[in-house]
Amino acid sequence: MRKAIDRITQFAASQVPTMLGIALSMGVGASLYVLTSNAIEHDASERFTSMARTAQATLNVRIKTYADVLRGTSSLFLATENVTREQFHRYVRGLEMATEFPGIETVNFARHITDAERDAFEASMRQQAGASGQDYPAFHIYPAGRRAEYTVLTYIEPIAPWADKYGLDLQSRPAVAQTLAESRDTRLPSTSGTRVALKSSTSGLGMRMPVYRPGMPLDTVAHRRAAYLGSVGIGFGVDRMVQGVLDNMPRAMHVVISGMSPDEQFGGPSGAYRRMVFFDNAESTRVASGPQFALALPIGIRERGWVATFSIAKSQLNSEMDSYLPWLAMLAGSVSSFLLYALYHTLSSSRQRAVSLAREMTRELRTSEAKLQQTNDRLRRLAAHAENIKEGERKRIAREIHDDLGQNLLALRIEADLLASRTEKHHPRMHARAIWTLAQIDTTIKSVRQIINDLRPNVLDLGLSAAVDWQIAEFRRRTGASCELVQNKDEVQVSDRCATALFRILQESLTNITRHAQASRVRVELRSRPDRISMTVADNGVGIQRTGRHKLGSFGLVGIEERVTILGGSFDISEAPGGGTTINVSIPVEGQSPSPGPAPRSTTAVDAPSSVAV
Repeated sequence: MRKAIDRITQFAASQVPTMLGIALSMGVGASLYVLTSNAIEHDASERFTSMARTAQATLNVRIKTYADVLRGTSSLFLATENVTREQFHRYVRGLEMATEFPGIETVNFARHITDAERDAFEASMRQQAGASGQDYPAFHIYPAGRRAEYTVLTYIEPIAPWADKYGLDLQSRPAVAQTLAESRDTRLPSTSGTRVALKSSTSGLGMRMPVYRPGMPLDTVAHRRAAYLGSVGIGFGVDRMVQGVLDNMPRAMHVVISGMSPDEQFGGPSGAYRRMVFFDNAESTRVASGPQFALALPIGIRERGWVATFSIAKSQLNSEMDSYLPWLAMLAGSVSSFLLYALYHTLSSSRQRAVSLAREMTRELRTSEAKLQQTNDRLRRLAAHAENIKEGERKRIAREIHDDLGQNLLALRIEADLLASRTEKHHPRMHARAIWTLAQIDTTIKSVRQIINDLRPNVLDLGLSAAVDWQIAEFRRRTGASCELVQNKDEVQVSDRCATALFRILQESLTNITRHAQASRVRVELRSRPDRISMTVADNGVGIQRTGRHKLGSFGLVGIEERVTILGGSFDISEAPGGGTTINVSIPVEGQSPSPGPAPRSTTAVDAPSSVAV
C-alpha cells in the first residue's frame, strides 16, 4: 500500500512540470486568442471606417457640386433684381443638366412677397406669362387663403414635369417657413429633412439658398430681412447621387441617409427630429445578423446637410480564415505566440529599417543636391572667370594688333604712297605696281580694323551708349532694316564688365535677328535706373519656334542667359501674338548712378562711325 502511494506521489511530482507547461501554454494560447481576435476586429473596423469616410468624401463632393449650381443660380439674381422668366430659362438650359449634372431634376426660384404685394405680383406674373413663349400654366398662388407672407415658386425649370408646383407657396407649411426664415437670417443654405417628391427618382432631396437684392447691406439680421428677395432651390435624386458609391463598397454594406425634420404636429413647429430620407432597401436583405460596425458621418454643406449611417456585420468584413485564425493561435500555444511575435517583430523591424533607409537616402539626396548646387556655383564662377579672361584676351589681342600690326601697316602705307608719288612721272610700270600695293595695304588695313572691332570695338571705351549706337549702325548697314533706339536722357554709367556683357547680348540678339527673324523693323530700348539697367530687343519677324531655344548645337540664347545669370540678372524671351520676338534683360547695377548727358532721343539713324581707325 505504501509502495503504491509512493508511486502515485512520484508520478504526480513528475507530472507537475508538464501540467505547469500545459497551463502556461493554455494561458499563452488564450492570450494570443484574445490579442488575435482584437487585432482582426480592429483591422476590420479600420477598413470599415476608411470605406465609410471614402464614401462620405465622394458624397460631399457631389453635394458640393450641386451647391455650386445653387450658388451660381443665386448669383444670377445678384446681377439684376428683375430676372425674367426667359433669362432664367436660358441660364438653366446653359447648365446642360442632362449631361453635366444628371442627378439634378429641377432648378427653381421662389419669390418672397407680403400680402400687400400679392395682387400686384399675381397680375405681373400673368402679364409676364403672356409675353413669354414658355409653356408655363396660368399663374395663381396656392394653397388658397391669405397669409402675411408668401414664398412663391415663380420660375421652375424644366416646367413641363413640374407645372403642378407652379405658384406653390412654400411658406404655407409652418416647418418650411421656419427653415426659410432661418436661412434668410443666417445667409446659410437650407436642406430638406424629409424626402422630396421627384418625377424620376424614388428618393429625392432638396437644397435652397437665400437671394438678396443687389447693392443692399447684409451686415445684420434686420438688413438681411429688408434685402431678402427670395430663394433659389434644386431638387436631386438620392439614388443618382449615391450611384457608383455603393458599387465600390462590400455588397453587405448598409447605408441610411437621414435629415433633421421640424415636428409639424399640432399645426406648428415644436422642435425637430431626425427622419430617414434614403434607405438602401436593395442591399438591406444582404445584411447578416450578429455584431455590426456602424458609423454616422455628416454629409452636406457647412454641417447643415444630412447624416449618412453606414453599417455592416462584422463577419462580412472577415474572411473564412479570419474566423479560424484565433483558434489556431490558441492551439499553437506558446510556440505559435513566439512565432507570431517574431513575425510581428520582423515586420516592425523591416518597416523601421525601411524608414531609416529612406531617411538615409533622403539625407544623401539632400547632400548630393547641396554638392550639385555648389558644383553649379563653381561652374558659374568658372564660366564668369573664363568670360573675363576671354574678353581680356580679346582686348589684349586687339590692342596688340592695333599697336603693332596697325602701326606697321600705316608705316608701310606711307612708304608705298611715297613710292607711288615719286614714280608717277618717270616709272609708269613701277608706279602702277605701287598703286596696286597701296590698294592692297588699304584693304589689309580695313580687314585689320574689322578684326579689331570683332574682337572688342574701341567704341566700348567711349561708354555703353556709344557702343550701342555703333552696333545698331552696323546692323542697319549690313541688313538695311529699320532699327530704332530708345534710351534715357542720361548717359548710362556701368562697369566695363557689365557694359561688355550688354554689348555682347545686343550683338548676339541682332545676329539672331539677321539669321532667323526675317524682320524689317527692330526696336532697342536701353533703360537705366539707380539700381538696375534693362535692355529690350524687339522685332517684327517670324517669331521663335518652341524648340528653337533648345535646338541641338544652338548656343546663342544659352550664352545670353548665362551672361545674364553670371551678373545676377534676369532674362526673358517672349513671342508677340502678331509675330515677332522680344528679349528682355535686366541686370543689377551696384554703386552706379547716371551722369548728365544729352536730351532723350529716339532715332532710326545713329550717327556712329561705321568703323574705328586702327
